[in-house]
Amino acid sequence: MSANWYYVEDNQRVGPVDEEEFKGFIQSGKIKSDTYIWKKGFDNWKKLQEVDEFKSMTSQPAPAASPKVEKDISSIPVMNESSAPKKVVDWNRIKDDDQIVMIKVGYDRGGDEVEYGPFSITQLSRAYEEARINGKTFAFVPGMDNWMFLAELPIFPRITTEVPPTIEEKDRRIHTRKPFVTRLFFHDNSEFYEGIARDISVGGMQILVSQFPARVGEQIKMNVHPDNSEYCFVATGKIVRVLEGNQGFSIRFDQIDNEANQAIRNYLEQN
Repeated sequence: MSANWYYVEDNQRVGPVDEEEFKGFIQSGKIKSDTYIWKKGFDNWKKLQEVDEFKSMTSQPAPAASPKVEKDISSIPVMNESSAPKKVVDWNRIKDDDQIVMIKVGYDRGGDEVEYGPFSITQLSRAYEEARINGKTFAFVPGMDNWMFLAELPIFPRITTEVPPTIEEKDRRIHTRKPFVTRLFFHDNSEFYEGIARDISVGGMQILVSQFPARVGEQIKMNVHPDNSEYCFVATGKIVRVLEGNQGFSIRFDQIDNEANQAIRNYLEQN
């Protein structure tokens, strides 16, 4: 069964389109090398030229030249498509005032889980001193796979001089839902921001993201891709409230198709 593809045209998602029709769009120039595309299994939107299976279709032909004998290149091994480096966190480049760290309280105090942030190291240091967080508070920085205990992050010594608490095996066995990561498209897809969604419903949600340059009433497009790809969806919505300290916003969906609606309902039923 061929894959169903989606692509962005005039700041709107188009699809699903079956693979043969999709390839026809590439050959006709309707879908260009810098067009953003997506299919189930992708953790994010990618430019067409970044997808290995279409690179041969986006290569520009060489200008006409005098005929010459070319050497056979079949002996060169094909590169492994999965060899692209995985996004990782460069902890040494995080500045004390970079608002980049999300936190999740609940397990650290025996209560319900709630996400907050993003915060800077300076803010977390003050929160630690005021006993608002501790070493067993969950933390997340874009690029991580999942929440980790604050005490286990490389930045913990920059937050406090206290000795990190002992993380026991029972602590590691605790189940906490992975971050519901959201990639935001803004200014005609020329700017991207990554945040964490919470309070999700079929009508809208709240997104925690630092210094997002949007105002109430503006429209944005988002690609939501939590750890489980069956919950991935794309939606367009309008900002209805900016959170205090510009740490995120609430959005009401304007355009959401049946596939996205069902993905959200499945998520709510199973979490």
